[in-house]
Amino acid sequence: MDADAIPISPATLIVLFDGTCGLCDSAVQFILRHDTARRFRFAPQQSQLARELMTQHGLNPDETGSIVLVDGDRIYLRSNAVLRIVMDLPEPWPLVGILVFIPASLRDAAYDFVVRHRKQWFKSQDVCRTRTPQEREQFLA
Repeated sequence: MDADAIPISPATLIVLFDGTCGLCDSAVQFILRHDTARRFRFAPQQSQLARELMTQHGLNPDETGSIVLVDGDRIYLRSNAVLRIVMDLPEPWPLVGILVFIPASLRDAAYDFVVRHRKQWFKSQDVCRTRTPQEREQFLA
């Protein structure tokens, strides 16, 4: 699938996530529950679409190990992606944005610690749960 051919509005935020990670699946479920404006779209990083989007933005799709947020021509990784996502959710979640005042190096160190241990702490997902028709519309791949 050619990422350029996908009709995505400039206001669409695309979350690329590890489709086999229990923590990532929980994060996607959290976003789905709270994204009342339905601005977010999702694609597992293992999909062709996600790989193409990452390549377009100068990322090696085999080396991300991070949630990726694509916002038009901008890309956010690690703690910046998480903060950008929560700041776009309805109240009270944007209040978490106060963490932006913590240096990115410290936020990313905490993020990397969780990423290193996520498979120990969270069950891997071999199969995705069944999504509602409304949720399926938010998945690009």
